[in-house]
Amino acid sequence: MASDHAGGTAPFGKGGMGGISATLSRAGGRAEHQDACAVFENRQGGFCAVLADGLGGHRGGERASQLAVLAVQAAFAQQTEPKSATVRGYLHAAQNAVLAGQQQHPERAAMRTTLVALLIQAGRAIWAHSGDSRLYQFRTGAVAFQTRDHSVPQRLVEAGDLHPAQIRHHEDQGRLLAALGEPGDLRLTVLPEPVALQSGDAFLLCSDGLWEYVTELEMIADRLKAATPVEWLELLEYRVLSRTPADHDNYSAVAVWMME
Repeated sequence: MASDHAGGTAPFGKGGMGGISATLSRAGGRAEHQDACAVFENRQGGFCAVLADGLGGHRGGERASQLAVLAVQAAFAQQTEPKSATVRGYLHAAQNAVLAGQQQHPERAAMRTTLVALLIQAGRAIWAHSGDSRLYQFRTGAVAFQTRDHSVPQRLVEAGDLHPAQIRHHEDQGRLLAALGEPGDLRLTVLPEPVALQSGDAFLLCSDGLWEYVTELEMIADRLKAATPVEWLELLEYRVLSRTPADHDNYSAVAVWMME
């Protein structure tokens, strides 16, 4: 799950609206790979994509992201109804898994992870996140929705002190205001109601190691150029590699295309 990989999946969905996905996860210029991402399907045509970016040294971040993704997989196996309570439950299950891991291994008490999860069932989608791993929904060549980071720069944007484009490469970009593994109540954002999907809709889940180096307009341009989700991720990865320093961060993404 955390090792370097790139791949696509067979189409998902039963009758009517379905889709196809691809995943990408690289260590980049780091010795330790703390990202994790995966996609899951069930026999009823349900689909879940999840991405986590671990925080904390001594393999703590790597373990936190893995625990979170595995917890979402287990929760998805139990509940796939596309409503806010479902994806909220996914993140709480992941939070409990990370907290349990901290208790079992005190040397990893500082491990944390971001998490973003997308659930699609019967032509509807809903999502939730904690931290600064993002979800974008694209429709008709534009960004239809973008999650808002739980971070200091995002707070500055909301206060009117920073332009959204300035979040990238900001000196406080890595200062998060929410993450799984933090004590107390889990801070997360959940889409209030599911959205009806259209053929041609696309989703991109990505860690900051990717979105920091690729603008939204470039994401759209590469989506329009690509023939498949795999090719879309390849184009995005090319941009990352052409712009990053030698010691650049891990980067991961999940691409999802909807079709009838």
